[in-house]
Amino acid sequence: MITTVDYHTAGEPFRIVTAGGPDITGSTVLERREAAIAGPADRVRALLCNEPRGHADMYGCFLVPPDDAGALLGTLFWHKDGFSTACGHGTIALGAYAIDTGMVPAPDDGAVEVVIDVPSGRVTARVERVAERTRSVAFRNVPAYPLARAVPVATSRGEISVDLSYGGASYASARAADLGLAVTPAHLTDLIRLGREIRDSLNATDAARHPTEPRLSGVYGTIWYDDLGATPTGPHQRNCTVFADGEVDRSPCGSGTSARLALLHADGALPAGALLRHDSIIRTTFLGRVVAEVDADGRAGVVTEVAGNAYRTGEHTFTVDPDDPLGDGFQLR
Repeated sequence: MITTVDYHTAGEPFRIVTAGGPDITGSTVLERREAAIAGPADRVRALLCNEPRGHADMYGCFLVPPDDAGALLGTLFWHKDGFSTACGHGTIALGAYAIDTGMVPAPDDGAVEVVIDVPSGRVTARVERVAERTRSVAFRNVPAYPLARAVPVATSRGEISVDLSYGGASYASARAADLGLAVTPAHLTDLIRLGREIRDSLNATDAARHPTEPRLSGVYGTIWYDDLGATPTGPHQRNCTVFADGEVDRSPCGSGTSARLALLHADGALPAGALLRHDSIIRTTFLGRVVAEVDADGRAGVVTEVAGNAYRTGEHTFTVDPDDPLGDGFQLR
């Protein structure tokens, strides 16, 4: 029997396992991720993502101990294809969850911080409260930085130039218009197909090799974006992040927003004090900004802050009937 509390952040699901999860060994969250990939935790992950208990775009986490007393908790993020190194929308949901469950005392009005260890490092969610309600959760991510610029990639629709950047995971940024597309539901099938092609092509190279930690290497997703001009406070873009093996982020993608901020800052398109309004394919919004310039893994990087909110959608108790011929479930796609 496994119990969960489910949230959504800007439309993207996040399933938090609260009881019945597996024991996952390791001295750090990154080590625990390696153990989860190879151990029984992977079966529980699949059970909660597979139909009929989940779906191909399900996302969630196991709660684990933090690396040390400097963080409240640790977390292992998962999706239908495995365990990710970072998850911004999940960090926002965990900030809300920590307040909802009383893990962190919260003021009726004001802000409180929730420190979380994730596989890519330590992040902080700042929860803003007004009239006893959580109104916003903004997380400060691990440092983000560009990896490679103007990398040519051949696709079935033609060649496209992409930029690679890191924001806890590595992403390829591609302008949808360069292949005659737009970030709209009408083009979603093409965005998924070509996003997978771009990811697979780049993962066959060293383009997304992490400069210091091999376990963080590889392109996690393709960020398709549309330029929508500017707001009075900064650039406005819409994006669709195709990650893992064809999953689509309904939110504007938190760690992906960090990766986009690193590129925009490096290009001079996001000066100090400016905000990126980052919309999703379903037109929900994150607001992102650069809060500091730092040296990160020997590269010029930035500390970013991405703001959104998360909402509880329900609680579940999952079981497996030993006579069920579908057992741990299935994936139709």
